[in-house]
Amino acid sequence: MQSKNVDILKKIGIQELNEMQISCANQWKEKNDLLLLSPTGSGKTLAFLLPIVSQLNPNIKEVQTLILSPARELSLQIESVFKSMGTDFKVNCCYGGHAMQIEKNNLKDTPAVLIGTPGRIADHIRRENFDCRNINTLVLDEFDKSLELGFQNEMKEVVEALPNGVRKVLTSATQRIKIPEFTNLYQLKEINFIPKHSTLALSQKKVIANDKDKLSALFNLICFLGDQASLVFCNHREAVERIADHLYDEDICCDIFHGGLEQADRERALIKFRNGSHQILITTDLASRGLDIPEIKNVIHYQLPRVEEAFVHRNGRTARMKAEGTSYVILAQEEKVPEFISKDLEIQNLPAEAIIPPLPKWETLYVDLGKKDKINKVDLVGFFFKMGKLKKDELGKIDVLDHSSYVAVQRGLGKKLIGKLRAERIKKKAVRIMQAY
Repeated sequence: MQSKNVDILKKIGIQELNEMQISCANQWKEKNDLLLLSPTGSGKTLAFLLPIVSQLNPNIKEVQTLILSPARELSLQIESVFKSMGTDFKVNCCYGGHAMQIEKNNLKDTPAVLIGTPGRIADHIRRENFDCRNINTLVLDEFDKSLELGFQNEMKEVVEALPNGVRKVLTSATQRIKIPEFTNLYQLKEINFIPKHSTLALSQKKVIANDKDKLSALFNLICFLGDQASLVFCNHREAVERIADHLYDEDICCDIFHGGLEQADRERALIKFRNGSHQILITTDLASRGLDIPEIKNVIHYQLPRVEEAFVHRNGRTARMKAEGTSYVILAQEEKVPEFISKDLEIQNLPAEAIIPPLPKWETLYVDLGKKDKINKVDLVGFFFKMGKLKKDELGKIDVLDHSSYVAVQRGLGKKLIGKLRAERIKKKAVRIMQAY
C-alpha cells in the first residue's frame, strides 16, 4: 500500500482496507469505467475516495473530480470522509436547501473535489459557477437511487457537460440494476461484492396486530425492545408524522426523518439518533441506504415496502459489519404480504403489559459555534470539562458543523449547563447554548 494511503488510514482510524476496497484500488489502475456493487456499510465511499486522492494534481486549480449522490445527507457524509483524510485538497458540497449564493461564493475558491446532489450541481453548471474542463473523474454514488428519485434529466445534463474521456465510476448496493444509456460508459468493469446468499446475522420476525390499526402493535413492540436503537420504516411522510405524534403522546422518546423536513431538522435528527439522545427514528425509505447510521439493533417495517429492493435496503441498516440485528414486520389482520416476504416468519409474541422504555442516557445541547468559527471537537471537550465541570462519563458524542455544534451530555444536566455556561466564552468568542429539540 502506498505510504500516502497508509497515512490517510491512520488519520481516519482504519488499520487496513477490506477486500472490496483493495479490488477497487487495483481496478482503478486500468483506464476503463467502473461499476462498484457492494452492500450498505461496506466502505464504498473510502473505496473510491482513496484512488481519487492519489490522482489529484495540486497544480490544477479547477475541479478535478465530481461526485453526485442522491441525498443531501449522503453528500455531506462523503464530504466528511474526505475531510477526515487530512489531504491538502479543497472539497465543497452543494445541495438543495442550501443557500445558492453561499455555494457560489465557495466555488470561487475552486475545490479539487466537488460533491453534490444532481439537481444542485446541474444548476451550478447552467450558471457557469465552476469550470468543467479539468474534470477527469465522475462518481455517480448510489446512482440507482438518484434515478429512483427522478434525477435522470439532471444526471444526463451533468454527464453531457463534462469533457470527453472522463472516467465514470458508478456505485450501488443493489444487484439487479439497469444502467441508463446517457452514462455512455467505456469498457465497463464490474466489481461485485454483493453476496449471492445473505450472510448477515439478521433475524426476521413478524408481529401480528389485533386490528387493522398497527399503532398499538408498534407501541407494544417498542416497549418490548426497550432501549435498543431501532428504525421504523413507513412509505409516506404523513405516516411518519402521525406515528411520531402517537408515540410522543405515549411518552416514547423518538424523532422523525423524511424528505419534507428542512435540512437543519434532518441533520439534527440524525445527530441525536447517532449520539443516543433517542433510540427510535421514524423514517421513510430516505434512510434505507447511504447514510452512516451505525449500531442499529432493529429495523421495523410498519408499512410494507412495495418492492423487494426496498425491503433488502431497509434490512441492510441492521446486522452490519458482522453485528447481529432483527427485522420486524408488523402485519394487520389478514394483511396481504408481498411475495418477497416469507410467509413463514417467526411470530414475535409480546408481553400483555407494555412497560415504557427508560429515557435515553444522553440529551443534546446546541452550540452556536462551528468549524467556520475555528471551533473543533477538542475546543468543545475542553470547554465542557473545564467550564462546565463535567466528568468524563458525562460527556458524549460531539458533532461540529460549519456554523454550529451538537454536544451530547448526560440526561438531566442540560438545563444546569445552559445556566452555568451562559456568560462563558470559547476561544474568546461569545457562545449561545440551548437544548436541541
